[in-house]
Amino acid sequence: MLAARGFLWLRSLLLHGLLWLAVAPAWALDAAKLMEAAARLGPGGPAEAQALLMTIDKARPLDDEQRLVQINRYINRRIAFYSDQEAWGQADYWASPLESLIKGKGDCEDYAIAKYFSLVSAGVAESRLRMVYVRAMLGGRPEAHMVLAYYAQPEAVPLILDNLQGEVKPASQRPDLAPVFSFNAEGLWQGVGQRSAGDPLARLSLWRDLLAKVRAEGF
Repeated sequence: MLAARGFLWLRSLLLHGLLWLAVAPAWALDAAKLMEAAARLGPGGPAEAQALLMTIDKARPLDDEQRLVQINRYINRRIAFYSDQEAWGQADYWASPLESLIKGKGDCEDYAIAKYFSLVSAGVAESRLRMVYVRAMLGGRPEAHMVLAYYAQPEAVPLILDNLQGEVKPASQRPDLAPVFSFNAEGLWQGVGQRSAGDPLARLSLWRDLLAKVRAEGF
């Protein structure tokens, strides 16, 4: 789950909506660069990177929905849920896919991040994917949480990839989730709709830093 202070800060960004103008980065997976980065992250890094590359290669010939199921299952199985404090010794840390997989630990953002970049690398259009901050009902009370959403069409009901539930489901079948805002490398939106709420590269510093980090790792 998200740190409460960080969630409230991110939510407050919506109060100052600006029109965004951003160019989406072209993600092209560089396998050699990924393997080099993995080796620097630890002795088990190359094996984890190789397993990820094989999973992405297997997903590429599939249609989008099959890719979602395969990548969602893989990431959920390879990462155990730990808070950022437990995994990284920090209150709020956004790990790259390699960092999460090599450590084998991550929180809700880390699951969503790993799925996002793995799916883009497997051929899913980035415009169809959004990271979504939600309120998730857990134990009868709302908790700050993050999931990944996939849109077959801009106005379609998105499919939700989540670490809380293993099955990929339409958002209409997840009444336990209430969206607050969503973003990708192209923009920031209120809820999961089409109304822009700003440029995430300028307004979400953790997201901006993460994009630079994953690009350096070969994504």
